[in-house]
Amino acid sequence: MLEIPVIRWGQPYESMEQSPVVHFETGEELAKVHQANGGIIKMDMRKAKKARDILRQHSIEDLIGMCEKAAAYYVNDELPMGNGTQTPEEFCRIQSASTGLPEHMCKFNMGKSAYVMKNMGAVLDALTRGLPLDVFSKGYGEEGRGIKISYQATTNACGWVLPSNSPGVHTLWLPVIPLQIGLVLKPGSSEPWTPYRMFEAMVKAGIPREAFCLYPGPHECGSAIMETCERSTIFGGQATVDQHAGNPKVAAHGPGYSKIVIGEDKIEDWEQYIDLMVDSLYVNSGRSCISASGIWVPKYGAEIADAIAQKLGPIGPKPMTDPESGLAAFTTKGVAEAMNNMIEEGCKSSAVTDVTAKYRDGERLIEEERCDFLRPTVLHVTDPDDEMANTEFMFPFGSVVECPQDKFLKKCGYTLVCTAITDDEDFQRDLIDATNIDRLNLGEVRTYQIHWMQPHEGNIIDFLFRNRAFQTEPPPPTEV
Repeated sequence: MLEIPVIRWGQPYESMEQSPVVHFETGEELAKVHQANGGIIKMDMRKAKKARDILRQHSIEDLIGMCEKAAAYYVNDELPMGNGTQTPEEFCRIQSASTGLPEHMCKFNMGKSAYVMKNMGAVLDALTRGLPLDVFSKGYGEEGRGIKISYQATTNACGWVLPSNSPGVHTLWLPVIPLQIGLVLKPGSSEPWTPYRMFEAMVKAGIPREAFCLYPGPHECGSAIMETCERSTIFGGQATVDQHAGNPKVAAHGPGYSKIVIGEDKIEDWEQYIDLMVDSLYVNSGRSCISASGIWVPKYGAEIADAIAQKLGPIGPKPMTDPESGLAAFTTKGVAEAMNNMIEEGCKSSAVTDVTAKYRDGERLIEEERCDFLRPTVLHVTDPDDEMANTEFMFPFGSVVECPQDKFLKKCGYTLVCTAITDDEDFQRDLIDATNIDRLNLGEVRTYQIHWMQPHEGNIIDFLFRNRAFQTEPPPPTEV
């Protein structure tokens, strides 16, 4: 039986408590994962400075080179996994078996993570806006013009409380190690595979194992990480985001409510954007916060919803090994049913129509013995104030909302990614100025097409470092 230990500053730790990871379809036990607890984490975090100290024995440039090597190991090599080893093929197979994500999506997400590791130098150059990297290593340097600058690390170790639903989120913590800051991870209960494999790939590439902690365990572990790390990141629902709002120590990532908006100047050509809209709703089974959940248009909402529904409505679940499989399973019983009930309740509104109903073969909710599926759902919503106009679910779901262009920014709410198809310069200026939009795509860009040289929900540099004044000599006299 595969056993996965807790990792405490690089050292494996076997706990008396273990939790099984099971196959979502068969119930077969895939592995036992040793469990950490809040007390262990609080005790270990007293040694966090040692992680930063050992990383600073290597230059940032050297750590970037190690990340590049780790990228190749991650996608190609057989690496340690607990008391065993794991090939890339075995990794995709077991990740699919525990999360319900089709195997080809697991492989796709492996590629995304490897891309970020391979291009870490370019990623950091972009995120730091081209500042010399030794500014972050020494804490000070020169920006140019003879002006001294200083960036002070806000933490010795950064904590991440990770989800199980989408392996793509692991790309977000990869820059932490080359920035010479220790890494404290709480893996998702059904997806320990990605953080452990990344850890082993980085260690093989020469990154000191003493810079890492991996704490699988109950919810108290997440609370302990956020309590003891001066900077931490957590993923969850809107309630999680609201709970940590205003806390500079915690970055809370929640629903994206990502959208596509078509301007009045482009709406007559809506048919040529259907594939872009379908892909934005459907790729990665709609599980990402960057998957579109809304299509906002000034008119032709019924026609657009119908065209999308014709493509998505007939799609149903397929075996996880099928390269055409597009729907991920809900591995926790009751979750899909709850979502389905919310949609059914929302469709009672006179402003809401489930357009996919006439194109799907059977019910939206497919219940199996140990898991459930939800078939893709496209709604036509005529009232932008209706609750279903701005709702997000973890499957291919989207609302086509009719809303006047001049009301879009007032009605659309928070939007992680907005793809705006318009050449109207005034509308573009309004979108650029809008503070409720995080990532803005002007043009025909699918919402999930992320450029990794751009910040994601805030720049990690600003999160992990504080820009402060710094002088080594008196300034020149000021003439009055």
